[in-house]
Amino acid sequence: MEILGINNLWLFIVSGFILNVLPGPDSIYIIGRSASQGFRAGSVAALGIGSGTVVHVLMAAFGLSALLATSAMAFSVVKIVGALYLLYIGLSMLLCRFGEQADSVSPSGCIPLGKIYRQGFLTNILNPKVALFFLAFVPQFIDPAAQYKALSFIVLGFIFNINGMIWCHFLAWMSAVTSRRMKQSEAMKKWLGRLGGTLFVYFGLRIGLSDN
Repeated sequence: MEILGINNLWLFIVSGFILNVLPGPDSIYIIGRSASQGFRAGSVAALGIGSGTVVHVLMAAFGLSALLATSAMAFSVVKIVGALYLLYIGLSMLLCRFGEQADSVSPSGCIPLGKIYRQGFLTNILNPKVALFFLAFVPQFIDPAAQYKALSFIVLGFIFNINGMIWCHFLAWMSAVTSRRMKQSEAMKKWLGRLGGTLFVYFGLRIGLSDN
């Protein structure tokens, strides 16, 4: 990786994996979908989240995400929209009647894979802290004298995303297996719905109330 000016690649991979393992809105969404609809739904949710990460990486590599770091107004707008979206998902999970199908976002409901993908994508892309994370974390592993800094950033970003997808699919598989072993009892489905909704509301409030 010397030709790209990438330093300490092994440390980047290890650090990135640890950061991917830390729980957040993305993990909660994958767990909820996997527990209710199986591994396939969890995998689609993970792919939606991964697509959002790709957008963040490209925006950061070409300087667009720098707007969030330098413009308080831009950051506030994205932060508010993202917080409202997480609150929408959380409250929908908490308020919908148990057993609802179709458009329900509760883990007790069965929603189309296309919608699962879109929700995963929006959960990730509307979180401004993800964009700021890439701006702060990735450049530490790029030589300031590197000739192709944007390319180096993209390579590291995609390595981070691949690690994340491996973890997310493991999380989806583990959640689906655990759910099957519990036989997805009515009480367990209801408990998962309420827990997932509460966590989404928490993350929404946390993002919305965070300082710029």
